[in-house]
Amino acid sequence: MPQRFIFDSSILNSVVGGKSAVDIPKLNIHTLEAASAFLLSYGFDIANQDDLEKLWYYYRRALVLMIEKLGFTESEIPEILHDRKHLGDIRQLLLYASSAAPKDEQLQRWSCAVLRCVHVFVHAENDLFGTFSEEIQSQILTPFQERIRHDGTTHRTFLRTAEDAEPIELLGFEVKPFKTSSSTVIKLLAKPDALAMKIFDKLGVRFVTRNLFDTFQVVRFLVRENVISFPHIMPDQSSNNLYPVDVFMEVVDDLSHRLDTLDEKSIQEAFDQKLAEQGENVKFLRKENFFSGSDYQFIKFISRKLIHIKPQGSKEAFSFFYPFEVQIMDEKAHQKILSGPSEHQAYKERQRMAARKRLFPDSGS
Repeated sequence: MPQRFIFDSSILNSVVGGKSAVDIPKLNIHTLEAASAFLLSYGFDIANQDDLEKLWYYYRRALVLMIEKLGFTESEIPEILHDRKHLGDIRQLLLYASSAAPKDEQLQRWSCAVLRCVHVFVHAENDLFGTFSEEIQSQILTPFQERIRHDGTTHRTFLRTAEDAEPIELLGFEVKPFKTSSSTVIKLLAKPDALAMKIFDKLGVRFVTRNLFDTFQVVRFLVRENVISFPHIMPDQSSNNLYPVDVFMEVVDDLSHRLDTLDEKSIQEAFDQKLAEQGENVKFLRKENFFSGSDYQFIKFISRKLIHIKPQGSKEAFSFFYPFEVQIMDEKAHQKILSGPSEHQAYKERQRMAARKRLFPDSGS
């Protein structure tokens, strides 16, 4: 067949067919020179010792993830892939992943699996957070933390400003634990349409309020006090299966015209009654997530903060947007989380099994 009619369908599907490179079943690299050229295009010059050590670092991370997090055993992995000493040349991974020899079938499959992990680690760890984590965390979290007031006498927590006559009492405020690169890699492997640049919840905060009405008061407070800038919200990332906005607005409009005294219980009853009247017609905003439990109720949105950086010794400053997540839930919803750790474990297990399967798409691993 003439060379001009020979195409690699996997590569074409990756470039213009909408398929992820992670899902390519086999590479087509058969010499060390070709492997070097591929790696240089990818971003690593193996003639540069620093670049070479970075590749070995990601290789080690991949093996640790597969064994310690995804549950593969060391005995399953071909011995030549066990460590740097056995492999010898990092480029051999690319050659093994390209082999069509029947005797190399298992070596080819496992080499591809390791490379899939390496690839996702490279993308997960080479973002702006890796270089400017302290500045990003400070500029995003400080405005939230400055509005949290703890009453040492009553041991109660409030969201308020110095002038706020009616602060919002909180049952909890927490900074979400920074998502590690390992958990990010598992998440990226588990969801074929996910990209490292689309992981928006590396950094975030969570508010727990006493009741449903206060969850919406928190949203209003954050916007009013310019803790968040609502034009920077990413609308396609928002979820709200706690209470529909349009129904909430109907209720507060009704409540604003009532002359009787409204206590917390009667306000909640008004929300409950209106929702019951809606029946099956009620529509929640829920960003689909196969791995998340259906009873996990909350308001969640992703905003972005314009981060300003002036590197030490540099005359010029520069700026970039960085995303962060805000979760808000009432006590009832939060109690479901606390009383159901097994559901969270089930969520993690579904994600882990999906990641395992992604590494070996031709089997049930």
